[in-house]
Amino acid sequence: MTPLAVIVGVGSGLSAALARLLASEGYDLVLAARDTAKFTALTEETGAQAVALDGSDPAAVAALFKGLERAPDVVVYNPSARVRGPIAELDPEAVRRAVEITGFGAFLTGQAAAKRMLASAPKHGVRGTILFTGASAGVKGFAQSAPFAMGKFAQRGLAESMARELHPKGIHVAWINIDGGIRNPDRPERVDAADNPDSMLDPDAIARAYLGLIRQERTAWSNELTLRPWVERF
Repeated sequence: MTPLAVIVGVGSGLSAALARLLASEGYDLVLAARDTAKFTALTEETGAQAVALDGSDPAAVAALFKGLERAPDVVVYNPSARVRGPIAELDPEAVRRAVEITGFGAFLTGQAAAKRMLASAPKHGVRGTILFTGASAGVKGFAQSAPFAMGKFAQRGLAESMARELHPKGIHVAWINIDGGIRNPDRPERVDAADNPDSMLDPDAIARAYLGLIRQERTAWSNELTLRPWVERF
C-alpha cells in the first residue's frame, strides 16, 4: 500500500520542500494549513489533498485524522507563532494564541497521529513517524522572545515524552531544532551572503534530513536532531 504523509502548517519553505521530496518518494500527501489557497500550485504538483485547518482547534484536528482513509505513516507538525516585545509590555491574549499554536497545536496533532498509528498493524515492527519542527528557542530563551520560547520548550518536552512512551510501541517521534534562518522565497539570503555563501538553511537539505529520520532503523532511532548552517557560532 502507498505510504501516507500528513504535513500540518504548509507554507512556501520547509513544508513545501518536504512535500515535494515525499511525493517523489512515492507518498500520498495530505497538506493542511489555514489558507490552502497559498499552496494550490504545490497540491497540483504533488497530487496532494489540501485541507483547511486551524492546528490549535481540537475538533478540527480530530476530524482531520479521523477522516483519513488509512493510518498515516508520517506526520509532521510545522506551525509556530512569534510575539516579540518586552515581557512587561506583551499582550496576554496574543501570548496565549502564540503558545496555543506552537505548543498546544503540537500536542493535538501528536495525540491524533498517535491514536491512528497505535490502531494500525505495525509494518516490520514500525507503525509510523511523528516529527515536530522546533527551533533553538526550545533550548534557550532569548530576550524579548518569551512567547516563542514558551511554545518551543513545550513542544520539545512533548516530543521527548512521546518518544519515551511511543518508541517501544513502534512509533518514531523526534523533535528537530532548526537553529538558523530557513531560505525561502519570502526571506532572502543574509546581507553578508557574498562572503558567507549558504548562510541560511536550505529547505531541500532540511527535508532530506527529515527523510533520514523517517528511514532510520528502530535499533538506532533519534529523538532529537539539530540542524544549523555552517556560519552559526556554537
